Amino acid sequence: MTEEPDNVPSQRATHVDVERRNLLKVTGAGVVALGAVSMLNTSKAEAQNMSDEWDKVFPKSEIVDHQKVSFKNRYGLTLVGDLYLPKNRGSKQLAAVVISGPFGAVKEQSSGLYAQTMAERGFATLAFDPSYTGESSGEPRNIASPDINTEDFSAAVDFIGLRAEVDRERIGVIGVCGWGGMALNAVASDKRVKAVVASTMYDMTRLMSKGYNDSVTLEQRTQALEQLSRQRWVDAESGTPAYQAPYNELKGGEAQFLVDYHDYYMTPRGYHKRAVNSGNSWAQTTPLSFMNMPILTYIAEISPRPVLFIHGEKAHSLYFAQTAYTAAADPKELMIIPNANHTDLYDKVDVIPFDKLQSFFDQHLA
Repeated sequence: MTEEPDNVPSQRATHVDVERRNLLKVTGAGVVALGAVSMLNTSKAEAQNMSDEWDKVFPKSEIVDHQKVSFKNRYGLTLVGDLYLPKNRGSKQLAAVVISGPFGAVKEQSSGLYAQTMAERGFATLAFDPSYTGESSGEPRNIASPDINTEDFSAAVDFIGLRAEVDRERIGVIGVCGWGGMALNAVASDKRVKAVVASTMYDMTRLMSKGYNDSVTLEQRTQALEQLSRQRWVDAESGTPAYQAPYNELKGGEAQFLVDYHDYYMTPRGYHKRAVNSGNSWAQTTPLSFMNMPILTYIAEISPRPVLFIHGEKAHSLYFAQTAYTAAADPKELMIIPNANHTDLYDKVDVIPFDKLQSFFDQHLA
């Protein structure tokens, strides 16, 4: 586990409408950047200076081989990932699982933990940083796109399917949190993938366009799009994007799920300096590409390949999984973990049902 950071990025908004920001965080409209206006500088990452130095927020396994890798997506962006292989693999080709998420996290956090644990259970696994984040390339930094980030999953399938250790006909996908929705979108179109899991998922297009619990009105949505559209002129004139207020800094009075996010991203439990959610920020205009593009339109086309939804009983986000489960076609399963909240499924190994994940992929990647 990492030590308590004394160098949490000191990015600050130049102007903050505190009351409106707090209100919109609770309703979800804060995610669509109706809140603070801030001009922030973020560190550049060009998929360079890769090393195998262990900088994860979880302990290194003694029964897994780890290797830092890089590969390109269809748009020419270089993605950086961590490849995990069981040490006792022998010469037999392995089933593989590619993993990413949560939204705003990096591979040194939750996705890496999932990857290493599944490698301990006999799979070749790859946890990767999405484009424009972490160690992956893309400028400007801290941008997300439902199209490019869906492509990132397929690029990871490209890469792992070419590894000598892997049977390319036995590849699965896990998406965590916001990347759960991206994983479902990717698998709907990428027929090479044989099975998919969405753990504690968000549908980011639904969230950014409608807010939490679909609470954003048409008037609020229009206001957000008006502000974001005009922000493009500001960014174009300055030559650099403006950024939202730093993520997961508590001011007091936040909803419990925001406190839970802080407890993961801003403490030794899960803090990582490269994570957007660890006190850094998304570009303000990031929501534009999400607000008119529902990613789960074709979720039923995952069938006849199986999909497993895993979610906490007490998670504020459970309705995302329930809606997606209803829209998906058989074979499908929704596994609800008693008493678990949203972030419990990020890293609590006594809560994440790894036995279920193993049996699911053992069955469907056979």
